[in-house]
Amino acid sequence: MKKFYPFIGVLVLLVLQGCESTSRSYTKRDAYPLMYEEAVKSILVVPAVNQTTAADAPVLYATTVLPPLAEAGYYVMPIPVVEQLFQQQGITDGSQLREVDTGQFKNLFGADAVLFVTIVRWDTSYYVTGGNVSVGLDFTLVSTTTSQTIWSQAQTLNVETSGNSNDLLVSIIATALNTAFTKYIDLAHDINGAAIRQLPVGPYHPNHRQDGEEPVSHTGRVVNR
Repeated sequence: MKKFYPFIGVLVLLVLQGCESTSRSYTKRDAYPLMYEEAVKSILVVPAVNQTTAADAPVLYATTVLPPLAEAGYYVMPIPVVEQLFQQQGITDGSQLREVDTGQFKNLFGADAVLFVTIVRWDTSYYVTGGNVSVGLDFTLVSTTTSQTIWSQAQTLNVETSGNSNDLLVSIIATALNTAFTKYIDLAHDINGAAIRQLPVGPYHPNHRQDGEEPVSHTGRVVNR
């Protein structure tokens, strides 16, 4: 029986290590080590890629992304100026920029990283007695020095706008009103905030390089309200 003791000891050790690894939080440093290796100070936000049928989605979205990035401690190139420069070159959609060497963004704008945003949902849905409003965004931050992806997130926010009344007509009217007053731009603000909270903070934030052990959530999330 003694000859089995070493094997049992190793087995117990492996089980304990497995428990420890599953209970340990997944941290910002685990998820985005390149953010800590590169000295990212400035971010260029290019026009969003629009995969929806809402033609005004990129314009509306562009008004929501700068504040949370600035609050996270990064200098963000002025978005209206950047968009105007791109428009002068005939570029109105971010998909036109996906194949561009990211080093060009560093040469032209002096940015340390470029943020690509894809609008995957910007929809209103109705059914017999209810409805919902949905916004889905994918974020990819790419280094202009190495062209590597150094941070990414994907989140969708669904807001239920159903009237919830026993009276069918009242429910239909209430749903229409709730949906009309649920603004896409508010949902985009919420998604930006939730996603960028997973981003390691920049040099203009008091916790710069001190947040590596903070836990992060999964990079793809759908939130229903």
